[in-house]
Amino acid sequence: MIQTRGLTKRFTRTVAVDDLTFDVLPGRVTGFLGPNGSGKSTTMRLVIGLDRPTSGAATVNGRPYHQLRWPLHEVGALLEVGALHPGRRARDHLRWLARTNAIPLARADETLELVGLASVAGRRAGALSLGMRQRLGIAAALLGDPSTLLFDEPVNGLDPEGIVWVRTLLKSLAAQGRTVLVSSHLMSEMALTADHLVVIGRGRLIADASVDDFVQRATVGWTRVVTPERDRLCLALERSGAGVTVADDGSLEVRGPDTARVGELAHQAGLVLHELSPRHASLEEAYMDLTAESVEFHAPQGAEARR
Repeated sequence: MIQTRGLTKRFTRTVAVDDLTFDVLPGRVTGFLGPNGSGKSTTMRLVIGLDRPTSGAATVNGRPYHQLRWPLHEVGALLEVGALHPGRRARDHLRWLARTNAIPLARADETLELVGLASVAGRRAGALSLGMRQRLGIAAALLGDPSTLLFDEPVNGLDPEGIVWVRTLLKSLAAQGRTVLVSSHLMSEMALTADHLVVIGRGRLIADASVDDFVQRATVGWTRVVTPERDRLCLALERSGAGVTVADDGSLEVRGPDTARVGELAHQAGLVLHELSPRHASLEEAYMDLTAESVEFHAPQGAEARR
């Protein structure tokens, strides 16, 4: 279990993490989301002792990381895929880590097999592709068979098969009762992987909720309508102030009034409906809606690449 209580980190005049309090519970995958510069990576570094908090605390299983005698037995982390000596062979990298934490050397080959790198165990890290280095970092996180795992953007550099593999791995680790915290900017992947979300912006907590609850908080739901009298319904809806878009399949996407009101407007106009169904926001839409005010780095609208 990971806990933060009033966690704050200042770098000179910049507040990277601001009074952050949340729990990451075992038995589920917790997605850690936020715009670039929101403080996700800094928070993870604070949890595993790579940075010291200005105030507040972060603990793993009730203790600060620096108090863990054999940390790799309790916490595994992938924070920086490039944190490898380029001249060290994959197997030797894991064996070196194993020796520092009293882990049997045979565990190095076990984890290489687990992540699909057994065939390149003797290859130097500098010669591995980005996806292979990502897998090696995951192997290092799993080396001590820890109960708590942190992954920062674990699918970067992976092909589709690798992304599915990571998703399956994370869910299986949580099913074993482990604590799993994973950050990602791929909302479609988080929708398939995470059970719970912790969302931050500008270092502050925005949401701590299940995926379903988070999506329901968004204000971007809409109603799908199928009717043989599309033009007449569009006119009635637009007169009421609704936003109406015609989808590629000819159905209408209605935003503004709720589904019941759309049905009432159609009835008042004497129109036949073949389908009237509410549509909730996707995780991506909900995320964009709820973090809009926390985005620090905006591209100019309509900007185009220049040669």
